[in-house]
Amino acid sequence: MNAVDLASLLCSRLCHDLMSPVGALNNGIELLADETDPEMREKCLELLEDSARASANKLKFFRLAFGAAGAFGDEIDALEAEAALQGVFGPERRIELGWMVSSDKLPKGAAKLLLNLALLAGDALVRGGRLDVGAEISDREVELVIRGEGPRILLDPALRETLATGSSGGSVEPRAAGAWLAHRLAADAGGTIQLSDPSSEVLLIGATIPRGA
Repeated sequence: MNAVDLASLLCSRLCHDLMSPVGALNNGIELLADETDPEMREKCLELLEDSARASANKLKFFRLAFGAAGAFGDEIDALEAEAALQGVFGPERRIELGWMVSSDKLPKGAAKLLLNLALLAGDALVRGGRLDVGAEISDREVELVIRGEGPRILLDPALRETLATGSSGGSVEPRAAGAWLAHRLAADAGGTIQLSDPSSEVLLIGATIPRGA
C-alpha cells in the first residue's frame, strides 16, 4: 500500500465515524427550526450539544492518532492522549478506560501507535467492557500494552493479519486503516507488535519500539 492509498483509507474511516454525530447535528438544527414547544426545543438543544461534543471528541482523537500532530513537537502530553481516548470511549460506548502510563510525555510515534492499538481493541469490545492502556519508557525502549476484557470480543482475522504482517491477504478496507498504520508505525521504528490468541473474553496487544524511534 502506498501513501495515497493509506491517506484515502484514513479519510474514509474518519468520514465514517463522523457521519453519525454530524448527521445528528443536521437533524437537530432542522427540528429546532420547526419546533415551538419549549420542552421539545430543550431536547433539541441537548441533542445538538451531545452531537457537537461527540464530533469534537472524534476529531481530537483522529488528529492525534492519524494526523501529523505537529503542534506537539516530538512528544505528546500523556494527558492529551488519555483525554482523546476518553472522548472516543465514553459512557455511551459502555467501555471503562483504565490509563496506566507511567510517563507525563510520550514520544509522538509511540503515542500514535498506542492510540491506534487502543482504538482497535476498543472496537473489538462489541458489547462493552474494560480497556486498560499502559506504557513504560526506559532508556532503550518504549513498551505498550493494551488489555481488553468484555462479554464478547470480536477482532476480525483480517485485522489480526494486518497488524502482524501489514497485509490482509487482499484489499485493505477503511476499518483496517488503523491496523495498517499501527503496523507501519511499529515496523518503521524497528519495533514489533504481539497479539494474544483469539479469546471470547480477553484481548491483549503489546508493542515494543526502540527509544527515540
